[in-house]
Amino acid sequence: MTTTTSFPDLLSEVRAFRAQYPEVRYVDLISLDIPGHFYGKRYPVEMLEKVAAGSPLKIPQNCVLLGVQGGLHPIGDYCFNDGDPDAPRRLIPGTLKPVRWEGQPLGQMLISSDGTEAPIEFEPREVLAQVLKRLERRGIRPVVAFELEFYLFDRKLQDGLPQFPRDPLCDDEDDQPNMHIERLSRFSGVLHETVEAAREQGVDANVITAELGPGQFEINFGHCDDGLRAADWAALFCRSTRGVALKHGYRASFMSKPYLHAPGSGMHVHVSLYDAAGNNLLAADEQRPLRHAVAGCLELLPHCMPIFAANHNAFRRYGAMVNAASRASWGFEDRDACIRIPESDGRNLRIEHRLAGADANPYLVLAAILTGMEHGLDAGREPIAPLNDNRQSGIDFPQDMLSAVAAMQDHPQVQAGLGAEFVMVYCENKRQDHLAFMQEINAREYRWFL
Repeated sequence: MTTTTSFPDLLSEVRAFRAQYPEVRYVDLISLDIPGHFYGKRYPVEMLEKVAAGSPLKIPQNCVLLGVQGGLHPIGDYCFNDGDPDAPRRLIPGTLKPVRWEGQPLGQMLISSDGTEAPIEFEPREVLAQVLKRLERRGIRPVVAFELEFYLFDRKLQDGLPQFPRDPLCDDEDDQPNMHIERLSRFSGVLHETVEAAREQGVDANVITAELGPGQFEINFGHCDDGLRAADWAALFCRSTRGVALKHGYRASFMSKPYLHAPGSGMHVHVSLYDAAGNNLLAADEQRPLRHAVAGCLELLPHCMPIFAANHNAFRRYGAMVNAASRASWGFEDRDACIRIPESDGRNLRIEHRLAGADANPYLVLAAILTGMEHGLDAGREPIAPLNDNRQSGIDFPQDMLSAVAAMQDHPQVQAGLGAEFVMVYCENKRQDHLAFMQEINAREYRWFL
């Protein structure tokens, strides 16, 4: 999964790209940091060819540790006590694609430290790569599909606040949200190009849904038997969607809860597990492994909340009016549950993990889900009652970032599954971001207490 591709293969990919897109002069080499933002460098395409031929590619290691606003936090010996060292990166084969939302011809390509001689153990893609390697050694192959909800806003903010997008046909605000198909027609220009741009990046984007919020939509991806590629798709989709939206005069946001009065945006992840012969492991023995996997996910869920709810705003989504749980729960065909079991035959039996906010890091979300499923298969315990049998069934989870970090940082199964160094770095990154966020007095405090 993280085997370095031979230089001739990469060189052929770059040369084929240059032949197909001779107008492209620069390529963005990009990777996802801990908060879920892309960082990287813009390379002249002729220099990219040299990298593909074997020239070293290095970027400062601490770019992975950037806070949500781009600054660095003191984390252990990193950032301010390590001399800010470079770390090797590699090109991800098959990800060199054209970019259609920029003002000039441009390309982009994913890079990562996974598969290099010195991978960064707290890099999100490397964390997921290690989880997938561990499952591969056990003969387990996940098949994954992401679903991402997002909001469109008007391009201009008013007093710093987002505004409903306007119907380009009649200039009305999209202020009467529903799931009517007409909303897809009114915003078809930006939505269709969003799908087309994603497909150009290699993302198997398909079904478009008008969701319940004003300007809220969901686009699904196909099922993928490569967990790293599935997470790549989710990350690339967020980048391309924002770019296409701006091109059409909108802002696109994957913020978990942009409006208190409207549903939040979630990252729903479908996961099934197969053996080398293609048998669905969850369906064996009258679905006993499915129940064990659910139990493991529910047990670790309260200790992975900083991953599923990656910022202060994300916690506002839980306990809302529509399909957003406030406790760790599961159920058959139940969208109020954190873990939903969609109706399917034995071949396609899977879990749908619905807890993560749409702005969470897809590599880390999938790594946490797979770690929970693996833990459940090993422990062999039955889960709590499904919501179908008891609407009050559930396990409490932290409802704010500092409590969530405290529940995650010393948990032995989470450390073993995701890596102790990663857990330390991630928890401190989230703690520092949260404390920085709180260092501002907002207008409401003056209204209440002045």
